[in-house]
Amino acid sequence: MTAEAQAAPVLSYGRLIPVAVHFDDLDALGLLHNARYPVMVERAWTVLWHEQGFGFEGDWEAAGDFCNAVKELRITYEAPVNKPGAYAVHLWLERLGNTGLTYGFRFCSADGAVTYAHGTRVLVRLDAATLRPTSWSERFRAVGRELLRLPD
Repeated sequence: MTAEAQAAPVLSYGRLIPVAVHFDDLDALGLLHNARYPVMVERAWTVLWHEQGFGFEGDWEAAGDFCNAVKELRITYEAPVNKPGAYAVHLWLERLGNTGLTYGFRFCSADGAVTYAHGTRVLVRLDAATLRPTSWSERFRAVGRELLRLPD
């Protein structure tokens, strides 16, 4: 980790989803445990997709696009989170393919101004019966296109 947090650009793409860090998310040194970052990112994505009408209610067949698996996760820690409180996760799509996607994320201050960690995660859409890759629905792709980060 670097000594200073990386300054964030103005939020011109993606969505900023509020998250809370609780005392029990901290490790023995009083820092947000490294394994908690991906959990909070996952929770933020769940909120975003639920707002769009997608979710998992216990039935993988009915879950549709929510039946997916992580293929890769990369995360870089920039500065420690050393206290409980309000934070945010900035989410966007880097790539939206036929059966997979890559999303980017930043774990940041509640206003998005300070980045504590950032990374990418690759998901593959699965057929619930075969667990083989299958195409995202057109409805999912339409929402996904709105989250795509355009090249600078």
